[in-house]
Amino acid sequence: MSPTTPHSGSSGQALEELLEELRRRKWVLHLFGGREAPEIYAAVYRWPTCADVIILRDEHRASAYRVPTFPGTDVFHPRVVTWQYHATPVWTLRAVLTLAEPGTPGAPLQALRPQPDCLIPAELRHDVTIRPTGTTPEGDGGGPPACA
Repeated sequence: MSPTTPHSGSSGQALEELLEELRRRKWVLHLFGGREAPEIYAAVYRWPTCADVIILRDEHRASAYRVPTFPGTDVFHPRVVTWQYHATPVWTLRAVLTLAEPGTPGAPLQALRPQPDCLIPAELRHDVTIRPTGTTPEGDGGGPPACA
């Protein structure tokens, strides 16, 4: 996924800044469908009782959700979520990065049925690369690719 498109203008810069914020906050990057040319980028931030998940499908579609975590929870195939948001990558990243922390006022608690875009297809899940943010394969500390 390219961070900018001919129609994105400043949204490409906004996307870069939001992805940098993910790196700063130590989200873990998951690349699905092969390391060289992943089909889906996802990022996960784990809290003690839940996880926030972002799925970037292309330059126009992204999803974010909060999933309660119990032993055996598959954060990429949730049965229930407490919050979900589906829009462009920039708006989706903005939404998840401003979500109230679990256990604080305003944190989502309602049990919701996840929309289909909250799922990573099984056929892509056999070939996944997991990389903590702040590292690259070259070890330069520059962080994950900006959905390039």
